Amino acid sequence: MIQQPINFPARTEKTDRKTQSICFFFNAQIHHLLHAMPLALELSHDPRFRVDIIAAGADHIALARDLAARHGGGRLNFIHLDNIWLRTLSHLSGHASPPKLATLLAARHRLARYDAIVVPERTSLLLRRLGLADSRFIHTCHGAGDRAVGYDPRIALFDFVLLAGEKQRRRMLAQGLIREDHYAIAGYGKFDLTQGQRPASPFTDNRPIILYNPHFSPRLSSWQAMGMDVLRQFAADDRFNLIVAPHVRLFDNRRKRTAAERMLAEFAALPHIHVDLGSRASVDMSYVQLAAAYIGDVSSQIYEFIATPRPCLFLNGHGAQWRDDPNYAHWHYGPVHESADRIPDKVAAAMAAHGMYDAAQRRGLSDTFTSGGAPASARAARAVADYLTRGAPAARPVPTPYKLREALRHG
Repeated sequence: MIQQPINFPARTEKTDRKTQSICFFFNAQIHHLLHAMPLALELSHDPRFRVDIIAAGADHIALARDLAARHGGGRLNFIHLDNIWLRTLSHLSGHASPPKLATLLAARHRLARYDAIVVPERTSLLLRRLGLADSRFIHTCHGAGDRAVGYDPRIALFDFVLLAGEKQRRRMLAQGLIREDHYAIAGYGKFDLTQGQRPASPFTDNRPIILYNPHFSPRLSSWQAMGMDVLRQFAADDRFNLIVAPHVRLFDNRRKRTAAERMLAEFAALPHIHVDLGSRASVDMSYVQLAAAYIGDVSSQIYEFIATPRPCLFLNGHGAQWRDDPNYAHWHYGPVHESADRIPDKVAAAMAAHGMYDAAQRRGLSDTFTSGGAPASARAARAVADYLTRGAPAARPVPTPYKLREALRHG
């Protein structure tokens, strides 16, 4: 049962000033939970903090509860931000969660009572303009890819930023997005939740599993230009099993998903093709762990895949001039193809030639994720606790070049 919202006392009325209140606020798709919940679970065992999980999506709260039960969460409050206005907007928009701006407006008074707000996206920084000038904002990022959107100028407005590794630190310092004593390299907490899991295969045979993971952006994705061609060719090929699991945002709309399910039904009915347009398995690394090879374009999920170096290939469906572009650094981890012609043969060739790319994958992995010592979630919790107990004031909002439309688009 989802706990009903609680009316917390204002922060100025606290009697126990040694306990700080921290909100983990989820105002985007469900995949964001895997990036911030590891930190929430660690901090929930620290008596210096009271940790609340807030989301407008019932699925978000259900997943957060499941993660806490499975991974030993401590003192956590789960708060479903629910009212008829938000439910109506969610229904009208066709999304599992209501629009981001509406959720921010509905949540702003409650969120103003927290000492710190942890978010894996950037749109929630609009709360500063809605009166939350004293709360400290902490950013966990949501992925560790190469695209420029991961180095959004708004990151500079956070009070504290958690990074996965040296690559993010180097690029964010170069762009002035982080400053000394206001960031920490902690590693990739999502690995703490997925390490050791044993996902069940959706297939009944032992043919190699290929994961096709197209991105959601029409400007960058291979789906619009090549996706159906990929499915048709694998449907006619008997060498591989294929999992089609696009980025969860590609079909994050009931109408779009229903139309896609109808279009893909003939393929999903085949015993060697599995189509997943947005279940938990599409975001919790189940398919990444099952796959023997990866077909992608620009998703940061490639770094989750090469956590165990394996064959991959990339489809350049948007004519990118990529070779010297740091936003496409991951395209050096496997062959890049300008078309999907004979794609099963190209996958077989990539698997045979993986040795050519193994060293590049390992270098990219080391640069992207710090590792060793304590788990990433424990390192993140230590860094955040140290920052919050220093008593540093929240940063004041500064002018940002981002328009509201851009803020809502990029998250």
